[in-house]
Amino acid sequence: MKLYLTPHACSMAVDIVARDAGIALELEWVDVRNKKLKDGSDYFRINPKGQVPALETDDGDFVTEGGVIIQYLLDSHKGHDLLSPELSLDRYRVLEWISFISAEIHKSFTPLFRPTTPDEYREITIENLRKRFAWLDSVLAEQPFLCGQSFTAADAYAYTILMWHEIHKLDLSDFPQIQAYLERVGERPSVQAAIAAEKAELAQQAAG
Repeated sequence: MKLYLTPHACSMAVDIVARDAGIALELEWVDVRNKKLKDGSDYFRINPKGQVPALETDDGDFVTEGGVIIQYLLDSHKGHDLLSPELSLDRYRVLEWISFISAEIHKSFTPLFRPTTPDEYREITIENLRKRFAWLDSVLAEQPFLCGQSFTAADAYAYTILMWHEIHKLDLSDFPQIQAYLERVGERPSVQAAIAAEKAELAQQAAG
């Protein structure tokens, strides 16, 4: 299977999940700004929405949207604890968190990536993010991971999005539990490997 992804994007969450579950993926890096693949071909032929991530299955089908790709991968492979295969409350707690991260944190960051966003609206965006961070910090004060004592797919997604605080220079000093959480998750071999792959791609881009 092939994962289409971009450095500093939400697609890293899928890479982390796959590595943690022992699922082999070929990485295909995308120039999302210009909608091009490395060979210069049009990325819209892969994902008509023009966004990452996208997953090309072994059957030649394409799956888009990060949360759905994560479910597809984990439902297709066994031997992991990232998402319960049973139709249990444990499974839906993970999906509940993925939905929350997507709607309330991931999308809330979007205006900060747009250079045309007015300064006044950027401040409103940051204020709204800090409200979400405050609640998340209170949750993590009671447990090490989003769903309790164990790392799940939701944590891979949360880590990826929360690390955008570095890109936008958001101060997390008021949220010590989030800081500790990011350090904790960042120590996982799957996360370190995904970060290393991204750094290697960025270095290659810089070298031309």
